[in-house]
Amino acid sequence: MSQLSLLAESLIGSEIVKLGNEIASRIANGEKIYNYTIGDFDPHIFPIPPKLQAEIISAYQHHYTNYPPGDGLKELRQSVADFIFKHQQVRYELDEILIASGGRPLIYTIFRTLVDEDDKVIYAAPSWNNNHYVHMNWGQHCVIDTKPENDFMPSADDIKPHLSQAALLCLCSPQNPTGTTIQRNELEKICDLILEENNRRGSHQKKLYLMFDQMYWTLTFGNTTYDNVVALRPAMKDYTIFVDGISKSFAATGVRVGWGLGPAHVIAKMKAFLSHIGAWSPMAEQKATAIFLRDDAAIAAYFLEFKRKIHERLVYIYQRIMELRSKGFPVDAIAPQAAIYLTIKVDLKGKTHGVNKLNTQKDVTTFLLTEAKLAIVPFTCFGANEEAPWYRVSVGTCKLEDLENMFEGLENALKKLN
Repeated sequence: MSQLSLLAESLIGSEIVKLGNEIASRIANGEKIYNYTIGDFDPHIFPIPPKLQAEIISAYQHHYTNYPPGDGLKELRQSVADFIFKHQQVRYELDEILIASGGRPLIYTIFRTLVDEDDKVIYAAPSWNNNHYVHMNWGQHCVIDTKPENDFMPSADDIKPHLSQAALLCLCSPQNPTGTTIQRNELEKICDLILEENNRRGSHQKKLYLMFDQMYWTLTFGNTTYDNVVALRPAMKDYTIFVDGISKSFAATGVRVGWGLGPAHVIAKMKAFLSHIGAWSPMAEQKATAIFLRDDAAIAAYFLEFKRKIHERLVYIYQRIMELRSKGFPVDAIAPQAAIYLTIKVDLKGKTHGVNKLNTQKDVTTFLLTEAKLAIVPFTCFGANEEAPWYRVSVGTCKLEDLENMFEGLENALKKLN
């Protein structure tokens, strides 16, 4: 009999971490691996904004090292409120904002606040970690398998049949892992469905809430724009909890400043959970972020170069994948839209390499790692079918000077297949 809890025994660890361990082992043995698996930034390529760094150092020099308030510093919550209003035209009061050490504690406390055992939770596959959060709360999985023709985003028609009895709908746009977005007309339709469902339920039934992960909302490219659901449908403010922060917007993943925005009574309960977990953002980093978010010039200057460098890498990889496709290789990609990710297709299952046949998509992933020295994350790590031929490429640690050699190696590896 197990001596651990049922949850501990049934919990599956991060598939990406498992893949990362294999890559690290290969690198340690001297292999040159082009590792595009990590949803993070190499600080030497993508440093945090100089203004933010200077303010963090200053805050520590002024000894801001004690506990922060449970819901976050008042000046940071005010800066967040002003920042969101300026860029998204939605106003939040201070009691509708909660500061935490990045997005994960916020997502966890949203689930703990809204989801009871066996409550239905709707989420798309692929998507980041929703399957694990549902499991940790003993919720009922309601998975929408998305399609490449819809950029792997759920549509209103996909969602509509599942709304009855659901407690939570999880959306992320721009999305990890796909780097794609939900179009405005679809967002409006989804909002209308949520509002209709909650009106149908009446005042005595548990409401349906939307968790909207907008961690990548500043990182859109070309004609792609970000749309705030509350700006589109103001009534959605009563039912929407946003997850946001500086982790991806300012390449500050290790700085650990995130914020949740939502109805005051939901935020208050999330704060209560957070007070027991203690996953607060550090005091100095909160002080620094409060100052930085008020510096429009510093933010604009940072975004100009930061976004250019991300987009440059995404476009280069996309174009080279499409060149391989034009040569007849079984690869494809979705044009860059947002975030730090590119969705690519590597459809090699059934092909042979010497005497070995690639029977499964796992075989394909291993072939890419072994023969092309290319490490990318299969969509199965994000809840998709284990035989799906689609992958996430992350450019946060990508060196431009490596890409020519990487693609030369990939093409040579593909040529070995029959």
